[in-house]
Amino acid sequence: ANLNIIIFNMDAFQSVLRFVMNQKSTIGYSFMAILTIGGERIFSMVSFQCPCNRSQNFFYGLTFLLSPAFVLLVLGYFFSTRMWRLFTGCCLNPLKLCPRGNCLGCVKVFIRISVGACVAPVMWLSVALLNGTFYECAVSGLESNEVVNLFCKNKTYKCKMELPRVPCGKSNLPKEDNQELLLMLRAQSQILGWCIIICAATAGLIGICCNNCRSQVSYLQLTFWRRYIEKEKEQFEHYAEDYATKLANRNLKSFFENRDPEAFPFPDHTAWEEISKLYTFSTSEQYYSTLQRYVDRAERDHTDERKPVLAFEEEIEMS
Repeated sequence: ANLNIIIFNMDAFQSVLRFVMNQKSTIGYSFMAILTIGGERIFSMVSFQCPCNRSQNFFYGLTFLLSPAFVLLVLGYFFSTRMWRLFTGCCLNPLKLCPRGNCLGCVKVFIRISVGACVAPVMWLSVALLNGTFYECAVSGLESNEVVNLFCKNKTYKCKMELPRVPCGKSNLPKEDNQELLLMLRAQSQILGWCIIICAATAGLIGICCNNCRSQVSYLQLTFWRRYIEKEKEQFEHYAEDYATKLANRNLKSFFENRDPEAFPFPDHTAWEEISKLYTFSTSEQYYSTLQRYVDRAERDHTDERKPVLAFEEEIEMS
């Protein structure tokens, strides 16, 4: 009975593990959304204090609204392996960016990189606008007559003067007027936030549909391709760590024992360059990565004269 329980628990654990691995992108985006919401709440409650001054409200609120989004965008580019595959060494070899003069292909790849990097900033802007705190402070400091008249329509001149103090609850307006203005500001912020969410979701859906419609591979082959890339990445990291350890041990042993090092097979510079290129899928070749293309090539000791095509149809690669 105990053995059956153990087997059942192992099967259940493997099922959960497979589900997590299959849904890791969704789980990752969900975790990112949770972090974004938590970060926005911390900013709102701990560090954000609207100055309630007409000359400072706009820039202060806009800084808290856009600065984190900009930082997240920079981090998105920084942690993009695809970006470093594209740009590493491009100053010494400009043809790497635009092989055969294909500048359009480079632009397409950079757009794909930018789309991935924009996920976190869009999440931040959406969450911040739905909360409304930063928007309320920023818009209440605008000096444009059109904006002021929009909020203070059919109200006294005192409303125009006290509008910057509304987000702090320190205005000299009647409580009902102050609450009405605050609700109006918050409603506009939330409408803008939902507009960003709807636009981002629509653009994402259209992009995925267009990409899948133009795909050169079937759904099942695409599924296999994704699984292969995941396994190749996993095994590459394992082999890289193992070989780095062996090479370090061999070099240290040779140094401390003061003798010639043992022969150690290792990829040359050309090989590293070949497998580091961005991969383009071709229906005429049964290759799923630059690594497979390299190891299956008949003459691996010679530099491949073909240039990598950057405008690949699928965004699958070892990253």
